Amino acid sequence: MKRLVLIAALLLAGLAQAEVRPYVAGSLKEIESEHRGQPFILTFWSATCTHCPTELKALGELLRQHPKLNLVIVATDTPAEAPELQRLAQSYGLGEQTQWVFADAQPERLRYEIDRRWYGELPRTYFYDRQHRRDSRSGAVPVEQLERWAGEHVK
Repeated sequence: MKRLVLIAALLLAGLAQAEVRPYVAGSLKEIESEHRGQPFILTFWSATCTHCPTELKALGELLRQHPKLNLVIVATDTPAEAPELQRLAQSYGLGEQTQWVFADAQPERLRYEIDRRWYGELPRTYFYDRQHRRDSRSGAVPVEQLERWAGEHVK
């Protein structure tokens, strides 16, 4: 009986993970449309990025403090790495968030569509207000700045 309960719990835990969607040309417009009229954070990261764990852990903690926070995470890795990306996101407390992964043979095209001034440095975070004016940051965003933004935009 204990074994059946354990198996059921593991299955439910697996269902709690969000699928990893392919990020292709036009995905930014789709993400913005899904969050029309809502403030949200869009963050780009990679499994091999040195500073991304700090950023993602801080975002996971922010999400625990502000459960209504709209957060979208996009890995700049490849779709083949999706299981590892899901595992990492889960370990940072972000397993239930909308997750995307670059799915274009030329990631430069995707970066250019996202932001012509972004050259691939990670993590890269965009803060969208309710009118979808956005502010961008490269590198790990200080926790105080994340908390201040959430305090102003998450109700």
